Amino acid sequence: MKTQKIIYWIATVLLTLLVLFSVGMYFFNHAEIVKVFTALGFPTYIIYPLATLKILGLIVILGNIGGNLKEWAYAGFFFNFILAFFAHVMVGDGEQFGALMALVLLLASYFLGKKVRN
Repeated sequence: MKTQKIIYWIATVLLTLLVLFSVGMYFFNHAEIVKVFTALGFPTYIIYPLATLKILGLIVILGNIGGNLKEWAYAGFFFNFILAFFAHVMVGDGEQFGALMALVLLLASYFLGKKVRN
């Protein structure tokens, strides 16, 4: 149980750092992110709302806020990472590794978190 708790926190902290890096890019390197979103075929007006939702999702997960709200936060990240992975695969830019890594960390955090809390 202690090992699972340690792995849970490692996965959750690494996921948090990855998401914060993403959010930082959205806010502080906006011009480059606009190019990426355009290349992927996504509308650029979702950049700031997506960044804001990522921050709120992290707050919910790290703050252990509300059972159903936490499930929605994990689900939101899951769909975001899945869609990012396939978007990169479909355009063939070779940038899908970050989304795949985020997905693995998310799944580890989610399933180990359930075990640790029970």
